[in-house]
Amino acid sequence: MIIFNTIEELQNHLNSIRNQKKSIGFVPTMGALHKGHISLVDKAKADCDVVVCSIFVNPTQFNDLSDLDKYPRTLEADYQLLEKANCDIVFAPEVTEMYTETELELKRQKIEDKSWTQGHPVDFGDLEKVMEGAHRPGHFNGVAQVVSKLFRIVEPNKAYFGQKDFQQLAIIRSMTKQLQMPIEIIACDIMREPNGLAMSSRNERLTKQERELAGIISKTLFTIKEQYKSKSVSELKALAEEQIRTVPAISMEYIEISDSNSLQPISDFKQSKSAVVCIAVKLGAVRLIDNVVLF
Repeated sequence: MIIFNTIEELQNHLNSIRNQKKSIGFVPTMGALHKGHISLVDKAKADCDVVVCSIFVNPTQFNDLSDLDKYPRTLEADYQLLEKANCDIVFAPEVTEMYTETELELKRQKIEDKSWTQGHPVDFGDLEKVMEGAHRPGHFNGVAQVVSKLFRIVEPNKAYFGQKDFQQLAIIRSMTKQLQMPIEIIACDIMREPNGLAMSSRNERLTKQERELAGIISKTLFTIKEQYKSKSVSELKALAEEQIRTVPAISMEYIEISDSNSLQPISDFKQSKSAVVCIAVKLGAVRLIDNVVLF
């Protein structure tokens, strides 16, 4: 496994790989890796000749700077996991390698920066106005900004993302299409802990007791999946709220049943060919999200 910290060194190495006509799979991460991330690496290994994994805690997607400060950073442990998974290349840049001071200042002033599109306007429309977009202003602009930078640096044939961030996946698909990037976006199944909790780097911030309590999140989502044929959308949302309230330590931010493609809320299952239930909660100081596709 080779580790690169600069764009120039990485690109020089990747150019030699492309000259050999080898395919490149890319797994972008913010580190604090777990089995979910490794499952993406495994999938990329199965599909591509060479796998690149990036580790970069992206400051522009955090609208709460205290959340950025608290985000777990476990670089040495991450390297060990990736080596064990036979990852070929790791790209772990410093913030100054990825962003100019001007870009960071725009973020500090909460000014949306569209310069990353390099002349190609990107409009996520209603995709970014609901759920995470509504509760975390500027979040998806920051996500798209860093992913577009990483895509231009790595130029992969395929890029792998987990479905836990369902809305993020839709945003990245839209961005890739609008910027006409020749990259296939591969969605991978959510990996779950034994109690059903969706694997997430943020889980590292939960106490043992909180981790156990958090099992109610997926239990609630799968209850909705079991009952959606016999109950209305409003009844299911009320049921979910009631179930989450049984754990006083958890406060719900939103529960939404939406069209899987447009992500717009639906009030009747007849409105959609495919629906997903998405949830965001706070448990102690930690914000957790999850989702289950209903049909």
